[in-house]
Amino acid sequence: MTRFNSQFVNALSIAELRHYVPSAFATSAHSSRSSRYTHIPTSEVISGLVAQGFTPFKAVQSRSRIEGKTEFTKHMIRFRHADAVAQANGNIPEVVLINSHDGTSAYKLLAGIFRMICTNGLIIADKKYGELSVHHKGNIVDQVIDGSFQIIGESQKALGQIDTWQNLRLTSGEQDAFAEAAHTLRFADSEGEVETPITSAQLLAPRRMADRADDGRSWSRPAPDLYRTLNVVQENVIKGGLSARLPSENNGRSLGRRVTTREVRGIDQDVRLNRALWQLAERMAELKGVRSAA
Repeated sequence: MTRFNSQFVNALSIAELRHYVPSAFATSAHSSRSSRYTHIPTSEVISGLVAQGFTPFKAVQSRSRIEGKTEFTKHMIRFRHADAVAQANGNIPEVVLINSHDGTSAYKLLAGIFRMICTNGLIIADKKYGELSVHHKGNIVDQVIDGSFQIIGESQKALGQIDTWQNLRLTSGEQDAFAEAAHTLRFADSEGEVETPITSAQLLAPRRMADRADDGRSWSRPAPDLYRTLNVVQENVIKGGLSARLPSENNGRSLGRRVTTREVRGIDQDVRLNRALWQLAERMAELKGVRSAA
């Protein structure tokens, strides 16, 4: 996947979008598409969204091993609307746009939340807060714009759920259980087996003071509320940088090779993990007796 604006706080210009997601500016569909495929460049959708007050803040695209296909691959762009930003209090509703020009994706709109304190971008799993697919036919630009307004409105409702999670206290055991489930989501193979030396406890290590437990004794753990637990685990899962040593192969006479987790850069894996973690938080809240708002 191409590089992206890692700060996640500055609006992206059209020139920057061309750099980060050149496939969004493809002037035709990939040659594998049939004559029935309606090619509407993502660039036209971007222009339509910008004209309606949406601003892009992050953009990534997938790579392809097939020669000549990179300029048509799946791309993901996160937008914020000026009205939603003005009403935000630390958490900004977003519209996550996914598309491709090689047939691997229709226009897809997902609801997202940007947490300003840690520049984390969550993707909401609950479909009642917004998820739309727009196929490559008809008036795509208007459909995406209308859908984006719908999703930004619905995702604002998720802020109430976040307020609840911020005040929902977890025990250390519940935080451990959350991290263990996330550990399996991130590292298990197709058979459900986990062989990494990275531990679930490492997923609970806060990267900033604001997320640490405030009792002065548990700085290696998040503050005991569900939302900060979710964000700490999500950041460690997605951004990588966790290190551990493999078990020694000579009866402990020397340390094994050190491994470090990589940042999750694949669009599909990013979306899958983000949505699974959100759903995991919902299930934890339900176990604590708190159900999502209808």
